[in-house]
Amino acid sequence: MRIIDIHTHGIGGYDTRTTRIDHILKIAKIQGSHGVSEILLTIYPTSIEIMRENLETVRKAMEKQRNNPIYPVTSRLQSLPRKNSPFPPLEKGGKGEFDKKERGRVNKPAKIIGMHLEGPFLNPSKCGALDRRSLILPTEQNFEKLIEGFKDVVKIITVAPEMKGALRLIRKIAGRGIIVSMGHSDATYAEAEAGFHAGARGITHVFNAMRGFHHREPGIAEFGLLNPDIFIEVIADPYHLHPKTLELIFKVKDPRKIIIVSDTVKKTKTSGRSKKGIFDTSGRLLGGSMTITESARRLIELGHAKNVILKCITENPRMYLNGG
Repeated sequence: MRIIDIHTHGIGGYDTRTTRIDHILKIAKIQGSHGVSEILLTIYPTSIEIMRENLETVRKAMEKQRNNPIYPVTSRLQSLPRKNSPFPPLEKGGKGEFDKKERGRVNKPAKIIGMHLEGPFLNPSKCGALDRRSLILPTEQNFEKLIEGFKDVVKIITVAPEMKGALRLIRKIAGRGIIVSMGHSDATYAEAEAGFHAGARGITHVFNAMRGFHHREPGIAEFGLLNPDIFIEVIADPYHLHPKTLELIFKVKDPRKIIIVSDTVKKTKTSGRSKKGIFDTSGRLLGGSMTITESARRLIELGHAKNVILKCITENPRMYLNGG
């Protein structure tokens, strides 16, 4: 079973804002210790020069993994040592490794299969925890400067479809074979629909950092729920979405188009015991507090169907990445 996280910035004291290959490999190791098979490392928006440095570091880490004979990664989640959970317990001490006695082995590092650029073509009014000063206009020139030399490893780019020039750029990005996900956006329903028709195939962490519901203007979030063909990312830790919002998502949206993501960051703890929300001093959420295996376990414990949830971290992201 291939468990795939398409949106993770980092975890356990490491993130993609680095030029150190060993830090990137530590992220993969920690994610793998939680049963995650494959990851798209997500790059923060900043200057194009620094983003390219981050891209190069991740690419070198990917090359190092390719030269390592332990890959491809496999995951053994068929055994169910923990009652009412599809996932094995975490080792005591909170190091993030699965218990050797219950697992039979320690998981291999997650395989880095590419990168997700969360920006910089986003709406500053919906920047969330991202640096609004780093957000730039979605022009072809900016895109080419950013992506040159990395077209083979960038798999997803998040774009706000309502920004001037965004629809043209979405067509160009999609034409290059890169997935466009709409997010950090104040798009109306019609603007989100236009982004979809221009070639966007996903929505980044639905409901978070985007226009919410209004009875006279449903916005991008409702477009994501109602459109039968677009995929949506869902952060399913205890802080990003209320349990009833999660219930709404799974009742309304075709479950084959739901992808659970972690959105974990440098400050995300690796212990399985206590998962506190990651906030700044103003109370703003900075990132996800759980890996996707932990989030999936939580959803199942909340009463969601196990077979549905498992597909949200296995089959659905695979279909998304493969053009399904």
